[in-house]
Amino acid sequence: MSGGSPVTGSFAMGDYVVFALMLVMSAAVGIYYAWVDRDQRSSADFLMGGRRLTALPVSLSLTASFMSAITVLSNPAEVYRYGASIGFFAISYVLTMIVTSEIFLPVFYRLAITSTYEYLELRFNRATRLLGTMLFIVQTILYTGIVIYAPALALNQGTLVQDHSVGVMLAGFLAVIIRSVVLQGGVIAIISDSQQGGRLNFWDFDINPLRRHTFWTITIGGTFIWISIYGINQAQVQRYISCKSIGQARLSLYINLLGLCSILLCSVFAGLCLYSVYKSCDPWTAGLISAPDQLMPYLVMDILGNYPGLPGLFVSAAYSGSLSTVSSSINALAAVTVEDLIKPYTQISDRSLSRISKGLSLLYGMLCIGMAGLASVMGGILQAVISIFGVIGGPLLGLFTLGILCPFANSKGALVGVMSGLIVSLWVGIGAHIYPAPPEMRRPLSLITAGYVIVHISFSTTRSVLEDNWYSLSYMYFSPIGTIITVTVGLIVSLLSGKGHICFNRQVTPDFGQVLHPPGLSSVECSPKDKKIHPCTFYSNKLSPE
Repeated sequence: MSGGSPVTGSFAMGDYVVFALMLVMSAAVGIYYAWVDRDQRSSADFLMGGRRLTALPVSLSLTASFMSAITVLSNPAEVYRYGASIGFFAISYVLTMIVTSEIFLPVFYRLAITSTYEYLELRFNRATRLLGTMLFIVQTILYTGIVIYAPALALNQGTLVQDHSVGVMLAGFLAVIIRSVVLQGGVIAIISDSQQGGRLNFWDFDINPLRRHTFWTITIGGTFIWISIYGINQAQVQRYISCKSIGQARLSLYINLLGLCSILLCSVFAGLCLYSVYKSCDPWTAGLISAPDQLMPYLVMDILGNYPGLPGLFVSAAYSGSLSTVSSSINALAAVTVEDLIKPYTQISDRSLSRISKGLSLLYGMLCIGMAGLASVMGGILQAVISIFGVIGGPLLGLFTLGILCPFANSKGALVGVMSGLIVSLWVGIGAHIYPAPPEMRRPLSLITAGYVIVHISFSTTRSVLEDNWYSLSYMYFSPIGTIITVTVGLIVSLLSGKGHICFNRQVTPDFGQVLHPPGLSSVECSPKDKKIHPCTFYSNKLSPE
């Protein structure tokens, strides 16, 4: 193990049995509900569960939706290389649930819409809705491709949707943690090793935005990222608005918070175990694995290879998380395609729309599998995922924030704002990928390879001011940049083009939004002139100042 001998084990029969059981259980759940709900007559029943669910199953689904193989494989590797500061994501989780339950949830639940992007048409116009929908589709396909790719890292190392996914993930983590604790002589020994190796770097309050991970980059940047997921992402909103009451929806978010923090705690401690075992012999630097994200599978075969069934349990944890994430993402893609791209332009029965939704799920599944190949060139999968949600999710969050919190924002401001935010976030995101930040900003911690001769090839390059500053910005700040640019530009354009009016309707702009009214502008409750036109849809320049 820590001595540096290569791991040559492979799956035993017991591992294949455990892994196969997980796949059979997942398939059985899907087949059962497909049979039970075979008489669903509408796409809303298929996509939203008839809006009659309670908090507990929804909370488990919320947790499993974005806790995938990325969490199982990348979080421990992140701790191993950069330290346990990612534990501060717990603070961003708490802030996210508060903001989501008090700001975004009431608006979406009251409107009772299937697609979150339908809100953009109700608040602004159809062009804004279509732009938001297309951005979501691109983001989700890219993200889901990475989720599918991630478990392949475990199989490539040689180790080979449902509510039970959370339990399987926790069980996989616990198997690794318990065995590591036994091998290393207890929890205290692991914590001591981590302290000596600099992995307990919690108290880093450097405000430098170029630093990869500090308290501020993780809490501030992480909050923006997770609000863009829980507050406006179709895959999550679709779940909590399927609850039978708004109280149950809020409760599901807070129960889900317990699941998020539990999985985060397990993944961080698994990373500390990983470092404790390999503190004197790093498998990645020694060339025993090809990528840091393979560290956890390597550890599993190293310490659990003699226990048939346990390596299979860990791989099941990785795949179980991915199955839940992929299923929720594909379902969300089908929902927005039907509601935003098909239903408004056709006269099709609900039964036909339900069949189209199921066919789209198959189509998107094949497309996401094809996109998994792209993930192999995107670097570390945790940073790749956060970058995707930052670059695309940040401007989308700014767009919804404009609509909900800024009643005087109009469609011109919304479109110009989101395009500006997208251009700037793409600029910094692509630039950061081409010109990675220097090591002094990323600050990877030291790794030791006792017993191996490692050849390091180093060379110096001259970096421009743009590369050393703008492109070196922490990837955690991609989302705040996109959001802030979108809101700022959107407000300026709205004030210049709106002729001093405020569009206010309690369905699409909550009461507390009035605190953002600039002085001198009127606040008028909109009323439609046509039954087909929702209040606030086409009122951009029709109200005058008081």
